[in-house]
Amino acid sequence: MARLVLWDIDHTLIDTRGVGRELSAAAFQRTTGLAMREQAKIDGITEPVIFRETAKLHGLTTDRADFERFAAALSEEHLKRTAELRERGHALPGAVAVLDALDAGDVQQTVVSGNVRPVAEIKLQVFGLDRHILWDLGAYGEDNDMRAELVRLSLQRADARPAEAVLIGDTPADVKGAHANDVRVIAVASGRSNEAALRDSGAEVVLSDLRDTELLVKLVRGDGQ
Repeated sequence: MARLVLWDIDHTLIDTRGVGRELSAAAFQRTTGLAMREQAKIDGITEPVIFRETAKLHGLTTDRADFERFAAALSEEHLKRTAELRERGHALPGAVAVLDALDAGDVQQTVVSGNVRPVAEIKLQVFGLDRHILWDLGAYGEDNDMRAELVRLSLQRADARPAEAVLIGDTPADVKGAHANDVRVIAVASGRSNEAALRDSGAEVVLSDLRDTELLVKLVRGDGQ
């Protein structure tokens, strides 16, 4: 039985509907002095990798200090535009209900995300999804470039064995990062990866969305498969 859920954020719990890219572009320009003409592929990739690869697309070589400046600027841009994020983005259907139901069932919940922690916190707070999240148990983009390492760090911080955790995410990268640590996955096809791609990546369970709260709770507990 799982006692810990590791949540992905973007396209799993929320959709920023383009605002996130605009905020990244603003932070990129503040950091590099260049307008962001294009962005590296972002699905399942951590923020440091997205920044580094996007910079390369603009002919730039960056270091950790550059990323830290970008991360600070990105957090500030999210803070400045929370009202717009709330207006244009939304929590995905079923997200609020399943977070509440898992909390009522004494399941700990945290975040394993490529976002840096301040941005992760803002995104969930804006849509009222933060109240059950145990932030200190999670792992974030500033912690490591690799998603598998983020899963490992979260397990360590939560003092949880892999069999006690389940990751819920929307990309093959989520699946692979969890499986590298022997963590079970519930994949949701609410992002750019369809159900077939998620099954092909090895997810134990693939759902179209988070709407069926009762089923999700059973799956987390391991008795609905």
